[in-house]
Amino acid sequence: MDRFLLVVADLVAISVLTFGIYFPRHHRRDLVAAFLGVNVGVLAVAMILGSTSVGIGLGMGLFGVLSIIRLRSYEIAHQEIAYYFSALALGLLAGLSESVGVLHVALMALVVATLFVADHPRLYSRHRQRELRLDSAYTDEDALRAHLEVLLGGRVVNLSVKAIDLVNDTTHVEVRYVVVSGASRAPKPQRTGGAGGIGGIGGTDSRAGQGIRA
Repeated sequence: MDRFLLVVADLVAISVLTFGIYFPRHHRRDLVAAFLGVNVGVLAVAMILGSTSVGIGLGMGLFGVLSIIRLRSYEIAHQEIAYYFSALALGLLAGLSESVGVLHVALMALVVATLFVADHPRLYSRHRQRELRLDSAYTDEDALRAHLEVLLGGRVVNLSVKAIDLVNDTTHVEVRYVVVSGASRAPKPQRTGGAGGIGGIGGTDSRAGQGIRA
């Protein structure tokens, strides 16, 4: 009966995490199945390991084999990696426990609550991160910063130049900035040519810079 209650508690927690927090904020349907599958799979394996007389070495080896599986289809953002780890943690908390206790339920609630707060849209809501490819080669960082602030309508707090192509006259930059409330964007400066960092921008390629390949 205690094991059944642990399974129910785990399913409630992962459902809240997936359907109540993650999907309404990120709207990525494929990871819903991933989170649920990972959680229930880890729960099942952990319960089997906890109910049989297997050595700890075998258990660690099994989880080591599971950990080498890589997801190669799409980029996964840092927030989504956090949801993966939380799904794993919820499954382990329920699967390795012998009975329902206040501590186990409290830890599961803590995991869900942490993701709710840490990934809340209102937390640092004006902070942004972008990768841009500008059609001018900027060798002057101050000029680049000023141009990005005009372009993005915000205050640049960090920028990292990935590449400067003096032949094709382009700059690839990752920028973190804070959107200025009520600020209006100034007209884009006209391109004057040259590679000295004074030129303007044509088309920009703005891509989210938080994704990593897991």
